[in-house]
Amino acid sequence: MRGFDTFPVSFRHEAAAVQGASALCDTLNRPLQDLRISVTDRCNLRCSYCMPSDSGPFDFVPTDEHLNFEETDRLVRVFTRLGVRKIRITGGEPLLRPRLPALIRRLRRIPVLGEIALTTNGVLLARNAAALADAGLSRVTVSLDSLDEQVLGSMNGGRALVESVLASIDAASEAGLSPVKINVVVQRGVNDHTVLDLLERFRHSGHVVRMIEYMDTGTRNCWQADDVVPTRELIEWINERWPIKPVPAHYLGEVARRYVYTDGAGEIGFISSISQPFCGSCQRVRLSTDGVLYTCLFATQGTDLRGPLRAGASDNELEKIIAEVWQTRGDRYSEIRASGITRRGKVEMYRVGG
Repeated sequence: MRGFDTFPVSFRHEAAAVQGASALCDTLNRPLQDLRISVTDRCNLRCSYCMPSDSGPFDFVPTDEHLNFEETDRLVRVFTRLGVRKIRITGGEPLLRPRLPALIRRLRRIPVLGEIALTTNGVLLARNAAALADAGLSRVTVSLDSLDEQVLGSMNGGRALVESVLASIDAASEAGLSPVKINVVVQRGVNDHTVLDLLERFRHSGHVVRMIEYMDTGTRNCWQADDVVPTRELIEWINERWPIKPVPAHYLGEVARRYVYTDGAGEIGFISSISQPFCGSCQRVRLSTDGVLYTCLFATQGTDLRGPLRAGASDNELEKIIAEVWQTRGDRYSEIRASGITRRGKVEMYRVGG
């Protein structure tokens, strides 16, 4: 995918047309379609690219400041009035939130909602997969950065075993949450040498492995550009082992660039925020655990929705707040970063989800 400045005006108009002539668009003509909801900022892992253990202590949101399920449900209904049709539940680790299937069940009752997905580190998924599927979850994405136990432990703080995550992937598949998407954050000199082994494990499985370029999310991961393995390099490595070819996106605004093995072994994806920014088609907004609205994963500030909600704001008033935020949105940080400009004080990823 290309940067926004290289997208023709006709493409950006097409993006707006996705939701029809009345679509709510930002200043770059991107429609509002996807909502990512962080249900907790706590996590049972300490991944080096998100919550490295040596960067603590972590200032977690007090439980009484979390949006409750009724509040979350109400805000989602307001968002759907503005065009949202897809929901992703994130964290922290969302399965640490008690009674999460109850929230999924509530959201599934919203008639216009299509996909409800979940991103998890997989540690608690095996015991929850069936309940989540029964509640109406559409699909699940699991993080697994290596099949090498030592490498994985070095990346997640030694808090998850490979076999436990693999068991969760199997459980999700058995519960009908398939194909499972498997996210792999690739860091040079850390886990890049294990990528091909992981891909081999999931060839012919029906699951989709997605290679993610190491990003400068938050302020804690000491990101350096030299630690990034660009997508083009990964594609070269994979092609030498198993030929692959690009295929069209499933929908406008899809984050991962899709490739398939030419021998029919399945699909893989590449999320290339560093080397090939996709800001031009970004239709996502994020809601934090404590009800703050963020218009970009790399935002430095957000808009409080919990305050007005608990102060008695009507749905129309909440809709107006959200609409004003989106209509003034001009975020394109990944493109700006490509020109050599980085941003300080970004919101931590564990607060708003990946």
